[in-house]
Formats: sequence, C-alpha cells, structure tokens
Amino acid sequence: MKRLLLCLLSLSFVTSAQAIEVLNSIKPIHLITQEITKGASSSSVLLGTNMSPHDYALRPSDVKKVRDADLVIWFGPELESFMSSIVESQDKVLTISQLPDLDLRHYEEGHHDHDGHNHGNTDPHFWLGPKQAGTVAKAIASKMIELDPDNATDYKDNLEAFMSNLQLTTSEINAQLEPVRDHGFFVFHDGYGYFEEFFDLNHLGHFTVSPERKPGARTLIQIKTRLAEGDVYCVFSEPQYTPAVIETVTRGSDVNTGELDPLATDTEDKPGAYFAFLKQLSGQFETCLK
Repeated sequence: MKRLLLCLLSLSFVTSAQAIEVLNSIKPIHLITQEITKGASSSSVLLGTNMSPHDYALRPSDVKKVRDADLVIWFGPELESFMSSIVESQDKVLTISQLPDLDLRHYEEGHHDHDGHNHGNTDPHFWLGPKQAGTVAKAIASKMIELDPDNATDYKDNLEAFMSNLQLTTSEINAQLEPVRDHGFFVFHDGYGYFEEFFDLNHLGHFTVSPERKPGARTLIQIKTRLAEGDVYCVFSEPQYTPAVIETVTRGSDVNTGELDPLATDTEDKPGAYFAFLKQLSGQFETCLK
C-alpha cells in the first residue's frame, strides 16, 4: 500500500512539473505562443480583448498572474510599459524586443515622443510581419525546450507546423492582395509597417504615430488635400479607437473607409488563430482597397 501511495505521489509530481504555464502580455503574442505550446503546456493572455497595452494599468489580480506564471512573454517597455517594473523581479521572462536576430522597424528619431514621454523608436507590432513572427516562434520554442525538455519533441514539431502554416498563409495572402497592391491608403496609426512591407502595399501615410496621440491640424489638412486628388482608395480606422477625425477628413470624398484590427480583438482564440488573424487582416485590406 505504501509503495502504491509513493508511486501515485511520484506520478502526481511529474504531471504537475510538466504543466508549464505561459503568460503572454497581449493576445497577438498569445496566438503565436499557443501554436508552439499546444499539446504540451498551456498559454494564456494577461490583457483582455478591447484593452490597449498603450494605456493599461496593472490590477492586483494581474500581478498575481504574472507572479504565478512559469514563463512571462512580453514585447518590452516600448509597448507594455505598465509591465516594466513587475517583470524585473521575474526569473523566467522572454522579452521579445531583446531577441538578437529579430529584424525590427525603427521610427525616425523623436518620432514617438509625446506629452513628455518617449515610447522608444522601435515599432513593436512585430506580429503583423510574417518574417518577424517566424523569428519569435523559434525563440519561444527554444525557451520552452529549455524550460520543459521532457516535451522537446512536441515543441519542435509544433514549430515545424507553425513555419509550414506561415509559408502557406503568406502565399495565399500574396495572391489575394496582388490586384490591390498599388492602391493607396491611409491608416489610423503607424502600426502596420511590417505587414505593409512584407506584402509590398501602397501605404501613403497615417493620422498619428501612437494611438493615444491626437493627430495635429496640419496632418489632417495634408490628408484631406491628398484625398481630393482622387487616387486614394481607402482610409482605415481601428476598433480600439474610433476617432471622429477620420469621418471629418473623409466627409465629402468618394474614398472608401475600412477598419483594421491590429490586436486580433475579434479573432476566435483557438488552434490556428494566428493564421486566421493574418487572413482576416488581409481580407480587411482587400475589401477596402478594391
């Protein structure tokens, strides 16, 4: 009987030891992580949908989640400044912005300063770039293998499947966007550069650099003047911010208006969701740019 009890206790310990809990700062990062962890460990997200990392404040329950996680994955202070102090005391953290081989975009010097705050000159929206997402997926798989070597084969297989899916998805999106590649558009904030560059889209400009920063009068006049030229196909807003300025600028013109969701708000959280998100984004571009 004692031997049986010891075996059960031993089995229980092994099972709990393998149940790695990964906490991601925002949903887009979680969508990539869960592709790597599926079948081996669990991935969850700190910020709920419709919550922007640009102006979020940690609650006591959030602090507990961060403390309890076996691994915390975030981009870095450029995006989730609210997490900076708490991750300093965490042992197991993957800071994406510090990955040595991640090819990140950089804004012009001082481009991201506002109200006395500097959010850094790095574009944090890496998940919108297939190349960058692949690099991050490899880093996550490597970290998971380090933390959970018993499930190394699962993480390797999941990574291989991720890269294969990524290649297939980008091929489909390239074909989908080919007819509208030259069609010019404006976006609400300068956050889609990775996607636009990868798929060679005709980005004409943006209303604001950072979502919480109101566009200036000069910018609005410049965009309205450009719309009057008649070669702009679409002006995109975002579900997190529905500024009246876009309606004001487009009023009286024939330009299409669309919506881009950079945070995957409406993407159903399930296996394959990251690829569904990329296709959803490409669909939003295609529809408005036709």
